[in-house]
Amino acid sequence: MNTTRQGAAVHAGGIGVEGPRGWAFRAVDIAAEPGTLIAVQGPSGSGRTCLLLALTGRMRITEGEATVAGLALPKRMGSVRSRTALAHVPGVADLEPALTVGEHLKEQALLGPRIPGSPLASLPWGKRRKEATRARVDAALAAARLDPETLPKGLRTTVRDLERIEALRLSVALGLMHGPQLLAVDDVDLKLADAERTDAWQLLRDLTREGLTVVAAGDGAPEDALIVRTARTGTEAAEAADPTPTPVQDDPDTTEEEAADAFAEAGRA
Repeated sequence: MNTTRQGAAVHAGGIGVEGPRGWAFRAVDIAAEPGTLIAVQGPSGSGRTCLLLALTGRMRITEGEATVAGLALPKRMGSVRSRTALAHVPGVADLEPALTVGEHLKEQALLGPRIPGSPLASLPWGKRRKEATRARVDAALAAARLDPETLPKGLRTTVRDLERIEALRLSVALGLMHGPQLLAVDDVDLKLADAERTDAWQLLRDLTREGLTVVAAGDGAPEDALIVRTARTGTEAAEAADPTPTPVQDDPDTTEEEAADAFAEAGRA
């Protein structure tokens, strides 16, 4: 794991996403420096997943202003996507139960570097690239604390045979593979025992200590995490002003077709 990598600063003012059925979330403010653990909290249906997708450039915000790694959203969605990754997002970044751990890792490695200037980008195909790819896989597994030797069949273990905490670690490893500046993790606490939930949050906290910015949805976050809520109390809602949508223009990185097809794009990212 590259401990000198620069994480992404995240700044948002009054952002929201509105869909055909109304607001997924709105009036969310964030001020986070690189290497911050951002914990998104809120009840089911309050737009936690949509906020993760919006901050990674995979869903268009419809009001407010935000920047990730200094790139404006929604204007620079394409650039933000190239610098961020998703893990454990149901319906978007799912693991295939029938595939093995090794097959998932190989598939992700074949996607190639997503960030211009990556050390892998200039390597020729052959032994050197294979060695570099292997090193990147090993580093991602180590950072996610997933030791194949502890799995029932090693890398040949299928996802359906993994414990829930192991599946979460695999998803995180896949997200780390190409060196994102920000990693978004959904449902950190989903059906985990108390000890496993603590371990999961500790993993994400340790990633931020290496420089990565992590935004994760779930309860039980450590006390030093930056808490962002997608559902406000009645008093907060009454005191807040009604945000005014901010018009933006797309840059060449993001077309109208990409913005309209955010969920499909997320599935390929």
